[in-house]
Amino acid sequence: MDSILFRKNIRNGNFTGQTSGECKNFVQTNVVILDKKHAYDFLVFCQRNSKPCPIIEVLDPGDFEAKITAPNSDIRFDVPKYRVFMNGKLREEINQIDSYWNKNLVTFLLGCSFSFEHELVESNFYLPYYNSSKTVPMYNTNISTIPSGDFAGNMVVTLRWIHESRIEEVVEISSKYTNSHGSPVHIGDPEKIGIKDIKNPDYGNQWINDDKNYVPVFWACGVTPQNIALSSNIDFMITHSPGHMFITDLSTRNKN
Repeated sequence: MDSILFRKNIRNGNFTGQTSGECKNFVQTNVVILDKKHAYDFLVFCQRNSKPCPIIEVLDPGDFEAKITAPNSDIRFDVPKYRVFMNGKLREEINQIDSYWNKNLVTFLLGCSFSFEHELVESNFYLPYYNSSKTVPMYNTNISTIPSGDFAGNMVVTLRWIHESRIEEVVEISSKYTNSHGSPVHIGDPEKIGIKDIKNPDYGNQWINDDKNYVPVFWACGVTPQNIALSSNIDFMITHSPGHMFITDLSTRNKN
């Protein structure tokens, strides 16, 4: 399915699920929406922390169309599920955000590792959640981000189990996608990055591999801003719900 039709299905309420494996040739993005009073600090935060927050597009205040990456889109309706944070707490998950929209809101689209998963699957890497109702496991870590204004906290990572003989290969493939988190941030022992119980992800779905030939490999994750919203008590932030991404018209064939 192409990206325009897929967004139409979301907008019409015909698709509300997670998006791993959907629109396989199109770049997927995380979504962060803030009042313009926070926009500069968050822009700097993204520049200082480009691994978890690689910028794909920033919309002008009040704009809900991603004119560069997805013309005729509407960010108020074209994400399968949103999260609304207020004063450091998750207020609700909803399927459209028009009731919250105002002229002062600035939207950031940030790269997502789902964009390189199709190439991994084509290369016979096993991703059990791919193109299913489940999504990748995600964890809070002890990896600090570089603060900007009120934005401070630790990185969130995604986990994929990779056979030890193919570590170099998966690093090579993901490294090509610099605007979709790129290469892994950690390989091996999860406790070294503050993950004490790998069986219980903070976001997403559990995926355990007891085969000793498989190694846990972790990539920076665009859910990091949601962790920042909670830890920094940001007064208002709208994001995608983990695993429910915004689909752009950008081709994944152009690695970036």
